[in-house]
Amino acid sequence: MKDKLNITIRIAELPPFALQIDRSEEEMIRNAEYNVNKLWRTWRQRFTDKSSTEVLGMVAFQFAKLFTVLNRQADETAAVLDRFERQLDSILLDIDALGADGNMTLPDAGGRHL
Repeated sequence: MKDKLNITIRIAELPPFALQIDRSEEEMIRNAEYNVNKLWRTWRQRFTDKSSTEVLGMVAFQFAKLFTVLNRQADETAAVLDRFERQLDSILLDIDALGADGNMTLPDAGGRHL
């Protein structure tokens, strides 16, 4: 079976165009095509005073904005995970150090050593 797949997608009133994609990407590509066209149709009906190209520009901007928001959220999540990982590493190193000298005393829930 070929790893690549030739498909044709249609966006708004533009001529269809061909893509060569990985088979594993087809569902994602079709979903993206569907969502762009759905938003374009909705806004085309709402903004009747705008040209098809202007509406498509608005749709492109909306998806670019969403992409930017998701990238920011991903960066913030990565920063939180990085801080958590550093704290966890520090805790594990402290536990390792306590165990190395044979005097393993861990605080209980009240902060007292066991």
